[in-house]
Order: sequence, then structure tokens, then C-alpha cells
Amino acid sequence: MKCAIHPDTDTELRCGKCGQPICPKCLVQTPVGARCPTCAALKRLPVYQVSAIFYARAIAAGLIAASLLGAIWPYIPLGGFFWIIIALGIGYAIGEAVSFSVNRKRSTGLQVIAGTSVVVCYIVRALVDTRLIGFLDSLISVYGLIALAIGIIIAVSILR
Repeated sequence: MKCAIHPDTDTELRCGKCGQPICPKCLVQTPVGARCPTCAALKRLPVYQVSAIFYARAIAAGLIAASLLGAIWPYIPLGGFFWIIIALGIGYAIGEAVSFSVNRKRSTGLQVIAGTSVVVCYIVRALVDTRLIGFLDSLISVYGLIALAIGIIIAVSILR
């Protein structure tokens, strides 16, 4: 007999609920036996179901956290290598703010929001720091760009 979904595949398996022929490629193993994809009715876990309102909340939380932390960052009296340590904390804080605002849900979109928020934080830091040194000098520095990358990695990893 041929699989109902893959007509070129021979099979001896049948769905345990509807009896439709299924091949090993399309079967879904459930606690009560093999089922076809239709009868298995696969749903995503609630943690990974993120609605538009949660994305709006995540954007708001990310931008607020990024703005506040970016405004404070230039006044931390550590520079150079210590920016990496500061970026660890900022990435963690932004990732946690976004995660908390969406009730600890997870998605790729939330990871993008957290990473973008770290970039916004870095740009705000450069804008606030502009009065002390030039904007491009503040924006493009070796330790600053390394700190930015580390901050993005930390923020994104919290939402995985």
C-alpha cells in the first residue's frame, strides 16, 4: 500500500486513529501510538506561542531598558577592557527586561528585539558620550564593538 501523503512510498503502517496509510517520514509518535499529522494535531508549546501584544510589550521594554542603560553607561567610570564587563551586565539586564515583559516566553522574534535593543543602548551611549568626544570616535572603538557583540550574545541567549 502507498502512503497517503507520499504516494511514491510503500508502507505497511497505518494511523492508529483514522487508519490512513502513513510512511515513517510522516508519522508522528504519540503516547497512544503512531498517528498521521492530521490526527496528531501538533501544537506548539505555550512558551513558544507569542502574540502581537507580547511583541509590542517586548519592544517597549527593550527600548525603555536600552534608553535608560545607554544614558547611564557613559557615566560609569570604567573604560576600555571594562566595557566588556559592563556589556555583560547590560546584555543581561536588557534580555531579562524583555523576557520578564512577555512572561518568560521564547521566540526568534524576541531574540531579535533583545539584540536590537542592545544596539540601541550602544547608540544612546555614543550619543550621550558625544559631548565628551566625537560621535564616530565614541561609536567606533575596538572595545566598544567587542562589548556590543558580547551584549547582543548575552541578551539573545536569555531568550533561547
